[in-house]
Amino acid sequence: MVRHGTTTLEAKSGYGMDDTGEVKILRVQAKLREAPLDIVSTFLCPRSIPATYGGDGAGYISWVCSELLPKIRRKGLARFADFACDEQVFSPEQSQRYLETARALGFPLKVHAGQFRGNGGVQLAVALNAVSADHLDYAGREDVALLARSNTMAVLLPGSAFYLGTGRYAPARALIDEGAAVALGTNFNPGTSPTYNMQMMVALACARLGMSPAEALCAATFNAACAIGCESRAGSLEVGKAGDLIVLNAADYREIPYHFGVNLVRMTVKRGAIIYKEGAVSSRP
Repeated sequence: MVRHGTTTLEAKSGYGMDDTGEVKILRVQAKLREAPLDIVSTFLCPRSIPATYGGDGAGYISWVCSELLPKIRRKGLARFADFACDEQVFSPEQSQRYLETARALGFPLKVHAGQFRGNGGVQLAVALNAVSADHLDYAGREDVALLARSNTMAVLLPGSAFYLGTGRYAPARALIDEGAAVALGTNFNPGTSPTYNMQMMVALACARLGMSPAEALCAATFNAACAIGCESRAGSLEVGKAGDLIVLNAADYREIPYHFGVNLVRMTVKRGAIIYKEGAVSSRP
């Protein structure tokens, strides 16, 4: 990630399933924090039911809400709580219970919505004043209008649609034109988007989402920082911020989406210190 120009990132749990696995993931993230990147942790409720619950989704969500969420909050292991509303494993009522419990515990909310189908995830995110609704590939006109009138950030993750070959991308043009705040992310994960190249996301935003280079860069920097609560110290070059920046092998910012899939990063600077510098290529075979 450093080699590709990332200086701050959000990392989620969700693959641990049980108490031990989820807490371990979040503890590893805490250990990695500031070494050298800033990591903002999010507890993502696991998207399948452990075999020990025998398919009892209600029982599993009840345990997560009564035991796991309070433990994570008490130990300060995550800043945000997230729920994948696209999955058919849990009912809308169970989704809402999880998110309302997380909010009552003091977690700002995030919601996976509209990745594989339109299913009310955007409405739930806006109703609960979530910080972001992520994916939105199947967001419709009503969803766009709701987001445009809300404080919920639309986080678009075109890497997943590209990798899975769905051909369905979020309606970025409509969101921006209606006045919604739009951010970009890689959605780096082993199943649907195994890439950590944000330059690639900028290219996809321009080529597939109808965004201009300037809009895509804003979405990948300042708006992305806003989506994880880091806008006061990251996302732009301003007096009083952390001094995070990258130097690119490019003469103009519009070259970033033009060079599809190419790493243009010459230097990555974190808190004013160089943490990566491009090396010379050997002239010998």
